[in-house]
Amino acid sequence: MRRFLFAGLGLALTGLLPAAAQTTNSGTDKFAQLETMLPTPNSYRTASGAPGPDYWQQRADYDIKVTLDDAKQALTGRETITYTNLSPDALPYLWVQLDQNIWDKNSMTTATEVNSLSDKVTFQTLEGLVDDFDGGFRIESVTSKDGKALHTVTNHTMMRVDLPTPLQPRQSVSFNVKWHYNINDATKGGRCGYEYFPADKNYLYEMAQFYPRMAVYSDNQGWQHKQFLGNGEFTLPFGDYKVSITAPADHVVGATGTLQNASQVMSAAQLKRMAEAKSAKKPVLIVTQDEATKAEGSRATGTKTWTYVAKNVRDFAWCSSRKFIWDAMQITQSGKPVLCMSYYPKEGNPLWGQYSTQVVAHTIKTYSKFTIPYAYPVAISVHGAIGGMEYPMICFNGGRPEKDGTYSAERKYGMISVIIHEVGHNFFPMIVNSDERQWTWMDEGLNSFVQFLTEQEWERNYPSRRGEPRNITAYMATDKTLQTPIMINSESALQFGNNAYGKPATALNILRETVMGRELFDYAFKTYAQRWAYKHPTPADFFRTMEDASAVDLDWFWRGWFYTIDHTDISLESVKSYNVSTKNPQVENARLQQLKAAAPQSITAQRNATDIKQTLVEEKPELKDFYNNYDPLAVTPADQQRYTAYLGTLTDEQKQRLGDTQNFYELSLRNVGGLVMPVVLQMTYADNSQEIQTIPAEIWRKNNAQVTKIIVTKKPVISFVIDPFQQTADTDVSNNAFPRQPAASRFELFQQQFQAPANPMQQQTSRTTSPMQKLEQKPVGSGQ
Repeated sequence: MRRFLFAGLGLALTGLLPAAAQTTNSGTDKFAQLETMLPTPNSYRTASGAPGPDYWQQRADYDIKVTLDDAKQALTGRETITYTNLSPDALPYLWVQLDQNIWDKNSMTTATEVNSLSDKVTFQTLEGLVDDFDGGFRIESVTSKDGKALHTVTNHTMMRVDLPTPLQPRQSVSFNVKWHYNINDATKGGRCGYEYFPADKNYLYEMAQFYPRMAVYSDNQGWQHKQFLGNGEFTLPFGDYKVSITAPADHVVGATGTLQNASQVMSAAQLKRMAEAKSAKKPVLIVTQDEATKAEGSRATGTKTWTYVAKNVRDFAWCSSRKFIWDAMQITQSGKPVLCMSYYPKEGNPLWGQYSTQVVAHTIKTYSKFTIPYAYPVAISVHGAIGGMEYPMICFNGGRPEKDGTYSAERKYGMISVIIHEVGHNFFPMIVNSDERQWTWMDEGLNSFVQFLTEQEWERNYPSRRGEPRNITAYMATDKTLQTPIMINSESALQFGNNAYGKPATALNILRETVMGRELFDYAFKTYAQRWAYKHPTPADFFRTMEDASAVDLDWFWRGWFYTIDHTDISLESVKSYNVSTKNPQVENARLQQLKAAAPQSITAQRNATDIKQTLVEEKPELKDFYNNYDPLAVTPADQQRYTAYLGTLTDEQKQRLGDTQNFYELSLRNVGGLVMPVVLQMTYADNSQEIQTIPAEIWRKNNAQVTKIIVTKKPVISFVIDPFQQTADTDVSNNAFPRQPAASRFELFQQQFQAPANPMQQQTSRTTSPMQKLEQKPVGSGQ
């Protein structure tokens, strides 16, 4: 039998504590509006979070020609950039990004890296310290349209191009850049580069940041001129691209955009297969594994030039290798065809052939449902050394099985997740073009959230790494010196993955499931994507749109989750139980008699009953008086008369209240973690049925630290639990239940053993097989 264990059993419900008595905020109001923290609305960006009537953004169009040197792992290129000034400002100079300069020997990234040594150092760490790779852009010339040299100044990863005359509003200027650089080894780090395969002596190239790119000039900050240090990714203007890529004739080249000269670079068989892929229900191999394996042994002496065109994109990337298997499948999204494709070496099979293109198609469909329809003609996933990196219409992804073709569940789901994530970046920030250099969370956090939704629609109970509130609690409970707010520059964030990916993704999931509800959230989130598609949103635009489209005041939520490092920890301190007194002495006195009889005797009274054989009053009855036989709980005529008179003062409705059998519970709640959140309360009744009540976060608005709440039920409650489904990221569930519930766990038994120190002599002399004999043995099934 489960006992009723609530503290403070009350005898009468006499009144409620005035609200004013619970108002103590100690100078801190977590519900204060964000007006002073957000930029002032104007004609460019409105208070509703929408672009204003005077919103503008710049444009940069590119005509690029590059040549890949597969023998030297180098790239040469030339481009014509046409920059259109749609701002109201005259621009005397332009800023161009030189992101490859992160590989320069004198880069700011290397100079500002914080590191240390110990008595044990990995080879990778040592290589990073002594690597003499000669990287970075080598700018050969920057000239005007008519070929005249333009004055430039290079500041690490930024290059200023001084114009002969200021570029006026609504005018364009074209200039030419020639450059070359050595391609980095992607296995040693970076967001692009090459991977070398010793077995067949081939290279696989994943190429990005390969050309000098225009920086963003915007209404809210002017030129975005923050240096590229590694974490803060990219912010770029939209434009049209024509890119011609010259590579060895036996290479397959994939890229952003649509291929313009397929008949010149693809075989008749490949063209036929591509045509089949446009109506197929599953991926069609354009280049088979057998064909790719055969190509690995070739070394073409000639070259082919692959020309791609992309409209209204912010960037361009490509891949090239003779090792590529290539498959494709076309889907229809919102009435438009989207060619989903994958490029991967044989080392990626069987995982890549089975899953990659299917994941690409699933991601495009799911993201389009939650945001805006995907409008680009292709979506590509490439497998190489890059673990995960995104560009318009193309992304680079890891996830390679073992050499024997086997793989773990972690490898499989890790690969699927990274493809979803990187393809999803087409929406954030390739289309909804936020500033990654400043606000990583605006692309990584929002994208990780929709990734979570997409994973759950891929497979029921998919093992998502981020999104569920319980997955972020360990991070939010860590030492505050190891955390930074979400609203911090990308290069200054601590615990980068948790800060910029996990925490904002979790915050949005909590908004959707607990604070706003799916209907309001989904509409507001879609509104944000629609408003800022192919534009440059800021955090304020997101915050304001989510509130504007839902009629939910979320300033308290943005303040707590994004501007502080508070965490959720709501403690149910105590529960008091009350029932309405009937005032009828026959009823109430009988109840008190029962309570008195059920009350346990003190240990003193118990022992006195046996140790004291006779009291003095028992020995001398003459000492007794009226009170020795008086029963204060006996109902007297006077008691009954007072009750009758009391009833005469009541209305019929009030008389019915005296017979109310409802249960009243006073819950004392304390905000231990500092993050104000809704209180999700589960009540278990005496009949073992359960009910959930969600109390909005505004319960904390008059006192951010502690409140009391009256809960009224028809059935008696035997237990209360806060956040039973772990939906608010509560970091300490040990204080969530009343009565308290012990945390269930197990410990393992083991035999204590003494481990002797290593004995090199014994190990050396106990060998039964010499090193030479081991070299001569062949593994079973090796085929050698």
